[in-house]
Amino acid sequence: MATVTAAPGPSFRGRVVRPEDPTYDEDRRVWNGSVDRRPALIACCAGVADVMDAVRFAAAEGLAPAVRSGGHSFPGHSVCDDGLVIDLSALRGIRVDPEARTVRAQAGVLLGELDRETQAFGLAVPAGIVTTTGLAGLTLGGGIGWLMRKYGLTIDQLLSVDVVTADGSFLKASEKENAELFWGIRGGGGNFGIVTEFEFRLNPVGPVVLAGPVLWPMEESARLLRLYRDWITDVPDELTTAVVHRRVPPVPFMPRELHGRPVVMVVCCYAGPVEDGEKVLRPLREAGPPPLLDLCAPKPFTAHQAMFDPSFPRGRWYYFKSCDVDRLEDGIIDLTAEHAARIASPLTAFPVFQLGGAIRRVGEEETAFGGRSHGHTFNINGTTEGPEGFEAEREWARGLWSALAPYQTGVYSNFLMEEGEDRVAQAYGEAKYRRLRELKRHYDPGNLFRLNQNIPPAAP
Repeated sequence: MATVTAAPGPSFRGRVVRPEDPTYDEDRRVWNGSVDRRPALIACCAGVADVMDAVRFAAAEGLAPAVRSGGHSFPGHSVCDDGLVIDLSALRGIRVDPEARTVRAQAGVLLGELDRETQAFGLAVPAGIVTTTGLAGLTLGGGIGWLMRKYGLTIDQLLSVDVVTADGSFLKASEKENAELFWGIRGGGGNFGIVTEFEFRLNPVGPVVLAGPVLWPMEESARLLRLYRDWITDVPDELTTAVVHRRVPPVPFMPRELHGRPVVMVVCCYAGPVEDGEKVLRPLREAGPPPLLDLCAPKPFTAHQAMFDPSFPRGRWYYFKSCDVDRLEDGIIDLTAEHAARIASPLTAFPVFQLGGAIRRVGEEETAFGGRSHGHTFNINGTTEGPEGFEAEREWARGLWSALAPYQTGVYSNFLMEEGEDRVAQAYGEAKYRRLRELKRHYDPGNLFRLNQNIPPAAP
């Protein structure tokens, strides 16, 4: 391990953690337990001035900075070997303006914290499906979640950002100020600087929504997916769904007699009047095979947002492969059902998210995010409690992803692992990728911010 004797300047107010410090092992831990990296230094920032100092220090010392807010990056980009971790987790301020329907949130905020503050006023930012996810990383990659078909992606609510750039400078970006940077930040990840604060538009939601899973036996997967494909062709934008294959987890809201049983479930969230949602869901409930269990019911939006939390806790070993497809063709359905039946781990659960709606109503060129016209996102993840069985689950995930190769139309950058430049470029398409590389050359020509789904700067 590299030894760094220096530290950010004397004005640094936060904690500086070194490998010999008693909190080092805890401070370097991230959500994905399969990631075990040892940074030379961890700078736990107390404010924006600390972030500026840390960036200047990293550049001066030649240390590649890993930036951490929630630490939820699938491939573990929130931590690094021998570099500097710039930890933003203490930046947790949230300020809601219910009259203007806006919220300002700092980079260390978690999704559940944002929901708690905004739902106090019956408002929400569409953001994610696990409440322990960091708001910053999710937003910078695009931000899919339970409200996306009604209100769009998380980036579609973004009004402005505060950014610390690669030279340690502070600036703001919005549609009117540094507009090209604002374009790139909306989907281009952390390539152009460290966003320390976000300003979002808020949307009326709940506080009670019709939401939850409806479960069928796994052997009904192919039949159910065909019914589901037909059903979603004309559902309103208020409804966002995901199809999940897994074994029933031993959580309190699942009957004990179903624990461990292989199932396929359609998880729903209707962001409109509950009675309207009941009418929309009726064909799914009545036209297909009888469900094993129907847990789609009126509940607080915050409760639904936390539903997947027990399935994705910190410390488990996760491996992901992902792809977008235009529609659930018969070949895709048959492959999905076939590979889902092979899931061995009781912890593996892979969702297929329904896209469309408000996502498509934003022009493809308005933000850096790619794939607004796509129909579904596959988030194929193999999960184990620890190293035992992990290799088998990883190979299972790779196998399904490879089988889907003929149907793939793109990929969501937040669902990528360490897959190389070609896959990053695929997330944006050729024209956008060129534009992003030019933007990178302007704001980070030395590629200081490279521990991410990296977009290298264009050649001078």
